[in-house]
Amino acid sequence: MPDGQADKGVSAQRLKSFITRIERLEEEKKAMGADIREVYSEAKSSGFDVKIMRKVIALRRMEPNERQEQEALMQVYIDAIGF
Repeated sequence: MPDGQADKGVSAQRLKSFITRIERLEEEKKAMGADIREVYSEAKSSGFDVKIMRKVIALRRMEPNERQEQEALMQVYIDAIGF
């Protein structure tokens, strides 16, 4: 077998490995999404406001300085419209 064909075989195996890994991770992500929805549903049935929970989670993901900057800008906008 010429060297070029051997290289293509190895590349094909590696490509198949990447694709298989990505497919497995996509399935895990799908399952994880279902688990998260289930937790939100459970929280909602316990009387928690899911919309607010999502906002709290988004705020917790932010860096503190980014969150403070966003809150300050929000206050500027609120003050500007007299809210």
